[in-house]
Amino acid sequence: MPFPLFLRGFVITLVVFAIANYAITHSLFTTIVNTVICAVLVQVGYFAVILLMVWRSGAPNKNSADSKDQESTLAEDGKPKGKAAPLPGVGRSPLR
Repeated sequence: MPFPLFLRGFVITLVVFAIANYAITHSLFTTIVNTVICAVLVQVGYFAVILLMVWRSGAPNKNSADSKDQESTLAEDGKPKGKAAPLPGVGRSPLR
């Protein structure tokens, strides 16, 4: 998610929270304190989700197994073993 999109949603959420909190408590000080607490909790939750996503992406997954399989299908000269079927309607590369 792009940062400006996140920031816009974050600010809108905090403004709505502050308005609702002020409507309930009728106290500016309580509204400010509660809004700061809400902002910190949202940031901690966001950090935890990002940490979880990074942790899960570092775990061994299918991609590492695919790269091992792909290495075994290469011949000694680095070209794929066997012959690939040409795509219909696609001509040969002029580089060959």
